Amino acid sequence: MTPYQDIAEELLQHGTSTLCEASGLPCALDFALRPVWPGAAVAGPAYPVRCAPGDNLGIHIALDAMPPGHVMVVDAYGYIAGYWGEVLTVGAQARQVLGLVIDGGCRDIAALERRQFPVFARGVGMRGTVKHHCPSAGEPIVVAGVMIAPGDLIVADADGVLSLPQAHVQRTLDGARKRTEKEAGTMRRLQSGETTLELLGLTAHRKR
Repeated sequence: MTPYQDIAEELLQHGTSTLCEASGLPCALDFALRPVWPGAAVAGPAYPVRCAPGDNLGIHIALDAMPPGHVMVVDAYGYIAGYWGEVLTVGAQARQVLGLVIDGGCRDIAALERRQFPVFARGVGMRGTVKHHCPSAGEPIVVAGVMIAPGDLIVADADGVLSLPQAHVQRTLDGARKRTEKEAGTMRRLQSGETTLELLGLTAHRKR
């Protein structure tokens, strides 16, 4: 069993917003990284990669080296180009890569959705890339404002992308369980007619 495989479904049920709040950590990657097709979501260990702007050699090297059951997390300096498309997706799925997070661009969006391969990117760009340099693969790097080490937990959904250091995963999951249970009770009380001002102790602010 690969890391986090036993809790991946539960993590996605809680969602990134709940996990981020429960963690108390600056773990949210730049909000500009968005799913490139509706419903994309992924949870698994990170494999960090750094690419030079307009150069995706690092991605090819990482795909050859990374273990199955991981999420490739790429720092491409925010450069929008077709670092990733359908060809790499087919290769990644054959090697059991769970998904891609890239601070850069990708293309072939319709094919990515058809193949149900989760991708979170800063943008979409059709122009191709060269293959000359690989700054790093499989080493700790900062991606979209967050330090990410190999094996850190990546969770990504419609609300965004977060990365949790391995040492904080269980504590965060425990906190997320409590928050989810509390929120379920809050929803029931709202449905019964109570207001958010009452639930949050803000009735002193009611408009007279």
